[in-house]
Amino acid sequence: MTIPFPELSPELIRIGPVAVRWYGLMYVLGFVVGGRLARRRVREGTLPLDEAGLDNFITALFIGMLIGARLIYVTVYDRSLLASPLSAIAVWRGGLSFHGAALGMTAACVWAARHYRIPVLTLTDALGLCATPGLAFGRLGNFINAELYGRPTDVPWAMVFPTDPAGVPRHPSQLYESIGEGVILGLLCWGIEARARRAGWWRPGVGSVVFLVGYGVIRFLVEFTRQPDAQLGFLPGGWTMGQLLCLLMVLAGLAMAAWVVRTPPRTAPLPRAVPQAG
Repeated sequence: MTIPFPELSPELIRIGPVAVRWYGLMYVLGFVVGGRLARRRVREGTLPLDEAGLDNFITALFIGMLIGARLIYVTVYDRSLLASPLSAIAVWRGGLSFHGAALGMTAACVWAARHYRIPVLTLTDALGLCATPGLAFGRLGNFINAELYGRPTDVPWAMVFPTDPAGVPRHPSQLYESIGEGVILGLLCWGIEARARRAGWWRPGVGSVVFLVGYGVIRFLVEFTRQPDAQLGFLPGGWTMGQLLCLLMVLAGLAMAAWVVRTPPRTAPLPRAVPQAG
């Protein structure tokens, strides 16, 4: 028993040679929703940037995301692309790594922290809290593209993906990730922040720790249902590259937690940031 894969074209609309794809639209929606959440934090005083500073920060995040996601993909997941400089940078052909995107966006946070003279953990907290809608939309884009599908299964909700050369029922793992990384992780991040602020134990870095550990655990578990990249296959022990990177992510989050708990709680909002001269 399987559920029919919805008949959705990867292209939302085409005008001559120009096509708007669902996948690109999902990324745009993720940044729009994340940006609105970030602007709400600016108004609340939990993100000490003005409107111009926030726009610069979001732009830096977008650039960092693309560079990091592609860099890690071609160096970790598919090194054959390094043989051609054009293939290495051709993001429009697909091939982005979430873990690379996370590293690139963290680099953008470091830049913004130095430029606006605010704690970097304040920015990574905001990033973790506001990024979860983008994760949900992005995985929906993967589903519509019928890519990154799951392993063969006989569960009642299995699907046969049109891009699968084997044509066998598989886990819709993209939907698992959309719900887990986007909805469940988002509720966890925002819920813990709200409780920590009410109880008076919020401090910079708590949001970052929750995101790192939460994402790492959720993605690690979902990877048991996801088909590994064809060019990599399974690692020794039956693990996947995604699980290895998620394990490193969890360890980084736990190490950060050991440091964050030693800092005093913060109750007063930070003063509005001012760009560094020069």
